[in-house]
Amino acid sequence: MMRFLIPLGIFFVLVIFLGIGLKLNPREVPSPLIGKPAPHFQLAQLHTPEQTFSPEQMKGKVWLLNVWASWCVSCRAEHPVLNEFARRGQVEIIGLNYKDEPADARQWLAQLGNPYTISVMDTEGMAGLDWGVYGVPETFVIDKKGLVRFKLTGPVDPNNLQTEIMPLLQTLNGEAG
Repeated sequence: MMRFLIPLGIFFVLVIFLGIGLKLNPREVPSPLIGKPAPHFQLAQLHTPEQTFSPEQMKGKVWLLNVWASWCVSCRAEHPVLNEFARRGQVEIIGLNYKDEPADARQWLAQLGNPYTISVMDTEGMAGLDWGVYGVPETFVIDKKGLVRFKLTGPVDPNNLQTEIMPLLQTLNGEAG
């Protein structure tokens, strides 16, 4: 009798874990970076490769890091939202062009508009790896002290912009640097 109870108990434990897993939102991937300093990188700028950019240049400002690529279908879907948001001028958006050909990235921005204050080239994906990028697009909110405060996996859309990102930006911009 006991030899049937052990497998049955294991089966029920697995069913419970499966049930919990099915209720999780795959877009809510927790980031170990939240509350920690933004990972360092120093990368060439997409439009002026002789110049570099690093997150340290943004200290004292609240800003967004948007990880994107010209080959990314979801990036194309979020792009009009980012363009409109950038027109408002509420916060600087830095683009991290991930595992892309620079010429393709420049052409894509020329055709679709450029919401980025600066976009840098992460052709090998090493900076993205340091930021814990699972895929593109991903967007991070960084505060005035250089701490990562929020990560959105997947495209920015009008809903998450209005309900998650904008309220956080308003709070962070109200805080003393």
